[in-house]
Amino acid sequence: MAATNEVICDAGPLIHLDELLALDLLVDFSAVFVPQEVWAEVERHRPESLNRVGLALLRTTVHVEVDPAVDTLIQTLSLGAGEQAAIRLTRQRPNAILLTGDAAARLAAEGLGLRVHGTLGILIRAVRRGQRTPQAIVELLESLPARSSLHIRAEFLAGVAGQLKAEYGLP
Repeated sequence: MAATNEVICDAGPLIHLDELLALDLLVDFSAVFVPQEVWAEVERHRPESLNRVGLALLRTTVHVEVDPAVDTLIQTLSLGAGEQAAIRLTRQRPNAILLTGDAAARLAAEGLGLRVHGTLGILIRAVRRGQRTPQAIVELLESLPARSSLHIRAEFLAGVAGQLKAEYGLP
């Protein structure tokens, strides 16, 4: 699969990265697409995240095409309008990365062979790309339950932080 530097956002990662003051981690993508349905959801829950200086979010209307594979997964997994639009747009731009925090949307995207990441993936990517130090990301991970509405098992979060600490020799 050819590399791309485009990302298509579902609501969760936009909201959670904003809560963590980390939306700037998306600035090195060549395009950050936000389907209209996702935009409306973020506007209801955290409107300030749509207007951060230095981050150009591209509000996009998704053309809905008949796609039996997508239609079946959407129905089977009862995906919301935002997840549906984000998956459909990613399907139309198959080299883009889908950002979602929704487990069912992730399952659908993976089932369709799409590249998918979540909020934690963007945080870890920030270390690899030199956008944040490993220590800063570990501190962000450790403070995440108090700073974000992202629901993630404490054990899993501790494991991710522990792996970063081990990889970078942090205490």
